[in-house]
Amino acid sequence: MRALVLALVAFAAMEPVTAATHRVVMHGPGMVLHRSHHRPHQGRWEANDLFPVAFAALVCAGLWLGFHEPALADLVPIGAGVAAYGAAYALVHDVYIHRRVRLLGDRRLPLLERLAVAHEVHHRTGGAPYGMLVPIVPRSRQRVAPVPGP
Repeated sequence: MRALVLALVAFAAMEPVTAATHRVVMHGPGMVLHRSHHRPHQGRWEANDLFPVAFAALVCAGLWLGFHEPALADLVPIGAGVAAYGAAYALVHDVYIHRRVRLLGDRRLPLLERLAVAHEVHHRTGGAPYGMLVPIVPRSRQRVAPVPGP
């Protein structure tokens, strides 16, 4: 039961961690890489893809430590929760919103459209919302027109 609670807390904690990392790192010193994500795609990969690779490497390191150091065993369920958040983020952001992997064709899912519109606000303004699964759109930015459907 402890492991499940740790995994769920880690999953939930990742939304504010992701939003802060996006705002402070990606739109700060990491903008040299992240800029590629705010421009039209030039091929299959973009410089911004180095961020999830780096974050996954950190999770893998934590999992390795958790599996090999009994005193750090809690890192395993925490790593599982963080990895589950990363998978959810990739599915919503890369598969659904940006259609980088064409699993759904042009289908739109009402449950995910609010997230797509919030992300479009971020792309149009370069500001908040920085979160992905529970984006908080400031009132001043809620009037940004959504992108028409395909």
